[in-house]
Amino acid sequence: MGENILIYLPAVPLGTALLAFAIRSRRIVETIHFAGISILALLSLLLVKSVLSGQRLFALDGMFHADEVSAILILLIGVVGFLNAFYSIGYMRHDLAHGEINEKGVTSYYVFYHIFLFTMVISAISNNIAIMWAAVEATTLGSAFLVGFYNHKTSAEGAWKYVLICSVGLAFALFGTILTYSNAFSMMQDAHKAMLWTELVRMAENLDPQMMKLAFVFILIGFGTKAGLFPMHTWLPDAHSEAPSPASALLSGVLLKCALFAIVRYYAITIQVVGKEFPQTLLLIFGLLTVGVAAFFVLVQNDIKRKLAYSSVEHIGIIATGLGVGGALGIFASFLHTINHSITKSLLFCTTGNIVMKYGTRDSNKIRGMLKVMPFTALIFMAGIIAVAGSPPFNIFVSEFMTLTAGLRSGHFWPMILFLLLLVIVFVALVILISETVFGPPSEDLPRGDANWITLLPFGILFVFMAGLGLYLPDPLNQLLQGAVSVVLGSK
Repeated sequence: MGENILIYLPAVPLGTALLAFAIRSRRIVETIHFAGISILALLSLLLVKSVLSGQRLFALDGMFHADEVSAILILLIGVVGFLNAFYSIGYMRHDLAHGEINEKGVTSYYVFYHIFLFTMVISAISNNIAIMWAAVEATTLGSAFLVGFYNHKTSAEGAWKYVLICSVGLAFALFGTILTYSNAFSMMQDAHKAMLWTELVRMAENLDPQMMKLAFVFILIGFGTKAGLFPMHTWLPDAHSEAPSPASALLSGVLLKCALFAIVRYYAITIQVVGKEFPQTLLLIFGLLTVGVAAFFVLVQNDIKRKLAYSSVEHIGIIATGLGVGGALGIFASFLHTINHSITKSLLFCTTGNIVMKYGTRDSNKIRGMLKVMPFTALIFMAGIIAVAGSPPFNIFVSEFMTLTAGLRSGHFWPMILFLLLLVIVFVALVILISETVFGPPSEDLPRGDANWITLLPFGILFVFMAGLGLYLPDPLNQLLQGAVSVVLGSK
């Protein structure tokens, strides 16, 4: 069953997309959409179970591979993808009822959603570094149609900016991929093995250090563009703010991590070839710069979705900072923060979807009295904002505190002081957002009451995850994270 899971995982979203495209009947497509994402979520849990049992899964002559690192990403694609897909049903029905889209548009959305899932799954399980690069590039094409979904001028601009910047950025990642392959082939004299990450990491000590340094720089610039690292992050606020809210949740919660985990794969090779100092220094610098730039943009944004998008840039910087301080604790904190951010940001984009449906605007200056207008959504939104700001008792506080502790333990005192000050700026900006939107007198002409249960249940479940992981880390998840740390450090 193990090898078959690696085949079924990409086959399910691809098959779902093809079925939805062929049928084009909205109600039937909704059923197919729900069935497809449910099967994908189940397969993701089965993959995690197989990996936790000690299996190293391979398929298609080693081109697909699953270890603890890929299992984390597949878990996010399956679980977060399922909850966002469920939320999409209510969200699309609302847009259809209010004339934002027609029935053909609804079915197109589901087709693109599953194509997007397909490309992310491939990027997560690729053992062949060329296929991994192609899959990350394909995520751009798969999700660009979701970014420009509404056919507004700003949506089209956001989609084109997204495609152009990420495609140019990923050209650098292609150079890094070619350099790594050339480096490995000169030693192995085997074209197939020189492409496989498992072989590269096994033979890493025999690779040329100077060429690997250059390759890592290209990889960091290239995949860092797609991940949203400064200064290559400029596409992200436009793309995330213009996409439908459930697509924004998937972009922020999962897509950014696909590119970041590609960096992690090369990071694992590079630390064995040239030592830890070079890649960690680069990641620490880029991580802190990313947090710093994002912090001030979060402070000045009025558009809620753009504010959340810049918050995503900040948290990508936090993950990179954890990798930069290094050590088992820093890497563990990065992986945990990846999960925590995916859950919390998906919750926030879904609640923002409900807010936009109710108020008809994303401008925080025009949103008042949410607690009286839509109390359940307001409370969950407020909890999500407090969580993403890094406050206890929620999950993000735990991983941010681990990152700070790892940095201090590794001797990065002044960088961690700067890191803490930047987090305070973000905290202030997000508390202001709560005070402006949740409280105060609402407009009298707004109807009271939350949206239907289909749009409330997904972020209710996400809230349980968000609060639960702030209080307790389940043993299977802890084991998965520890295993991922061992994979990166080469001790497994």
